[in-house]
Amino acid sequence: MENMYRPAEIEAKWQQSWEDNGYFKVTEDAAKPKYYVLEMFPYPSGNLHMGHVRNYAIGDVIARFKAMNGYNVLHPMGWDSFGLPAENAAIKQGAHPARWTYANIENMKEQLKTLGISYDWDRELATCKPDYYKFTQWIFRLLYDKGLAYKREAPVNWCPSCATVLANEQVVDGCCERCEATVEKKKLNQWFFKITDYAQRLLDDLETLPGWPDKVKIMQRNWIGRSEGCQFTLPIEGHDQGLTVFTTRADTVYGVTYMVLAPEHPLVPVLAKGTPQEEAVRDFIDRMQFVSDVARSSADTEKEGVFTGAWAINPVNQERIPIWIANYVMMDYGTGAIMAVPAHDQRDFDFARKYDIPIRVVIQSDTSPSDGGAMTEAYVGPGNMVNSGPHSGFTVEDGQQAIIKFFAAKGIGGGTVNFRLRDWLISRQRYWGAPIPIIYCEDCGEVPVPYEDLPVRLPEDVEFRPSGESPLNYVEAFHKTTCPGCGKPARRETDTMDTFVCSSWYFARFTDPHNARLPFDRAATDYWMEVDQYIGGVEHAILHLMYARFFTKFLQDEGLISCPEPFENLLTQGMVLKEGGKMSKSKGNVVSPEEIIKKYGADTARLFILFAAPPERDLEWSDQGVEGCYRFLNRVWRLVTGYADDIRYVNLPAQFEQLDADAQKLRFKTHSTIKKVTGDLNGRFNFNTAISAIMELCNTLYAYSDSAELDLPVLKEALDSMMLLLSPFAPHFCEELWSRCGHGDSICLQGWPVWDESALFQDEIEIVLQISGKVRDRLTVPTDSSKEELEHIALTSPKIQEYTAGKEIVKVIVVPGKLVNVVVK
Repeated sequence: MENMYRPAEIEAKWQQSWEDNGYFKVTEDAAKPKYYVLEMFPYPSGNLHMGHVRNYAIGDVIARFKAMNGYNVLHPMGWDSFGLPAENAAIKQGAHPARWTYANIENMKEQLKTLGISYDWDRELATCKPDYYKFTQWIFRLLYDKGLAYKREAPVNWCPSCATVLANEQVVDGCCERCEATVEKKKLNQWFFKITDYAQRLLDDLETLPGWPDKVKIMQRNWIGRSEGCQFTLPIEGHDQGLTVFTTRADTVYGVTYMVLAPEHPLVPVLAKGTPQEEAVRDFIDRMQFVSDVARSSADTEKEGVFTGAWAINPVNQERIPIWIANYVMMDYGTGAIMAVPAHDQRDFDFARKYDIPIRVVIQSDTSPSDGGAMTEAYVGPGNMVNSGPHSGFTVEDGQQAIIKFFAAKGIGGGTVNFRLRDWLISRQRYWGAPIPIIYCEDCGEVPVPYEDLPVRLPEDVEFRPSGESPLNYVEAFHKTTCPGCGKPARRETDTMDTFVCSSWYFARFTDPHNARLPFDRAATDYWMEVDQYIGGVEHAILHLMYARFFTKFLQDEGLISCPEPFENLLTQGMVLKEGGKMSKSKGNVVSPEEIIKKYGADTARLFILFAAPPERDLEWSDQGVEGCYRFLNRVWRLVTGYADDIRYVNLPAQFEQLDADAQKLRFKTHSTIKKVTGDLNGRFNFNTAISAIMELCNTLYAYSDSAELDLPVLKEALDSMMLLLSPFAPHFCEELWSRCGHGDSICLQGWPVWDESALFQDEIEIVLQISGKVRDRLTVPTDSSKEELEHIALTSPKIQEYTAGKEIVKVIVVPGKLVNVVVK
């Protein structure tokens, strides 16, 4: 048999074998423990990139390792296939979104197969297929029935030239990315999911996720943004309506020197009307329409605003307080209005300094400033209330409670909890998305499409206009319909759903992907859910993961699943970089997976991407590193094929006895490597150190091959173990070698090797001898040597004596079992 390693031939051969034998197809099996590993499914953009390869290789190693350890492993793949890029392709290239999407899916599926990922392709799904979005609509309908889906007016980015709504990503420097017209803010009726009803549970249940990275949980906590504080209403001079504000610092209310409203606050035009400030206020509001909320809320953005001409009355001291509008206050947090205390809030301080607004100190410690005019920054530390009337002398904590009680007694406010989390706006004025199953009837009003009439299918015969406006508005066969309530003519909703809706439940659909009656059967989710290991980029830490958690809790409330969380463990892998930056076509630093696979094979690509860095860290691409992994596989290939015929018919004894020193050393290395790799893959996912240990075993095997007399059972055990340990990383490669060594069944059906504790006992070990930290010698010593004995051995070593001659020995550091370091000067 030819002894050359030819990746292209063996990889195609084994991929076909796996598919023909259905090795990765799974069904529920009560006799086996289950393990559900899932990588975030991709948008079918057309081609895999190295970030994809890393993500899917990580998941595949975990899946194969768990399967070899006796688990019933669910490892599915699908496509997050609705979205704007498909519509852009339709406009630019004249390709229907469905055609473009399905062609990309086929291409990426073939690319995934060339990587040898162990997916159960029988469970493949695509969110753009009617058999999937039927149940996205079904879940919308269930949310609607429970009062958690509703419609209200909300501001959107509007391009007057294209006559369409733009996503935030399509607005570049305040202009439409397509036609460069100035983008406006426009209010439209939009659909929302009431995720805020789940805010406290979403926050509390983060404590039940020890398998999630702390940074992700912190990001979610901050996004939910629970604040305990006080809400109260201030009278407005000359107006019947009051101004309601939320604050977490009720103790500073005596330090309020101005009020601030968000430019979008409905009171603003009322307050400014008829004042000398009316025109300036209108101009400021118009200008803010072209600034994103992200830019406005950035700490780096300069604070700016305009006086409205109106005044509020502070209820604690009856002072007149000017009411401003400013860019740093958002309508979607709290009440859209704040009390500004510049002495004790840095944003307020910066704004007050800019507009020459008084700064009054009302919290003071022994070392904090007392003169607001002399302050260089806001004081936000602890202290007691000062300049606060009858409340002066209270601590911050006691003062907050006292002020809350004061407001409650006057009937103008009280303690409350506020969340930063807003309801989820799901409306998209787009074609390529799941249609919202709502019908509008002049007599019946808003009517949900009956469950039995789902799915509401996207029409295929549509015309895409250069403006980008949704073609659904012009397809009469789609939007003209009859009311399911009264049977009269009615109009169908033409908005489609945010693609995040589709990805908020796909993990549950994978458990029962062919169910035509329900999204999934409870028995299937009871067996497979939660996902044991979820893998994806940290960029999804907030939106996707938050929405998936919300959907899971809702589905649990409805009795459709039993688990309160979708993902027990979460791994957020780092990016693949080149020359210090993220790979991108514009930078010309993209490495194509296809090119690497063609030159070196999929197993080399997998091995490098897992060896180059721990999975949670960014990985710097290295052509030399890829070459190194390829050389390593060739070393293993030559070693195994060189002894394949010698070990083919060798049987391993029940117990290894009377081994010579070299054979004992090899058995020690074999079983210590098994123990090391098992530990690295079992929850810690230290793939790089696991691969390094396998490389060391390979080196030991090469050294053993030079022995005068080979113990073939010991050699066979070592070679077999090396192939088994390496197989999750380089599966095609190991399948071929496993077969050449005479094994009948596929290597992916084998059990994971188990180390023999008795092989880990050594009479002698090798220790390193160092001089001031530099390795100068290695010695074999009895395993049970004491510190004193090791120090004596080291100091009497000829090499150590040579290096210490004429020098003063400062100290000797002994690490039993590892090294002796002689420090000299």
